[in-house]
Amino acid sequence: MGGATGQAAPTATATLIDAQGHTLGTARFREDPGQGGVAMTIRVSGLTPGAHGMHVHGAGHCDGPDFTTAGPHFNPSGRKHGLGNPQGAHLGDMPNLVVAADGSATATVALTGTFLRAGADSLLRKGGTALVIHARPDDQLTDPAGDSGDRVACGVILADR
Repeated sequence: MGGATGQAAPTATATLIDAQGHTLGTARFREDPGQGGVAMTIRVSGLTPGAHGMHVHGAGHCDGPDFTTAGPHFNPSGRKHGLGNPQGAHLGDMPNLVVAADGSATATVALTGTFLRAGADSLLRKGGTALVIHARPDDQLTDPAGDSGDRVACGVILADR
């Protein structure tokens, strides 16, 4: 339950696709006041094994094959990139997604400082946001994207009804 009103915490979902439009999996988002933001759980398959940069990007578009329509990282506060950057991090920065040898991955990540209700730091803001998985690991320091390479999967973050 979310807060004193007794209403359920807001939730959202992103269906991740590859460059050919094939569905790879789903990310579910839930406002979690105990963690000071949004908790995201992702389940995907069909990726190359190893670590992949994963970020929320600032536009709610996932046009293939390169997903550049998702825009830059979600960064309403204008900070530097990287969870390890003393001048960072973007609100959309996350730890790398580690993909197993069979191409699958499951992870739960806290997006501290973000919300699913109205406001500048909302993942459901006007214009939307998208979850993007990159080809290489994020070094968690290099601005603006952690040298994480091409965008290989993308999903628009949409409010659950």
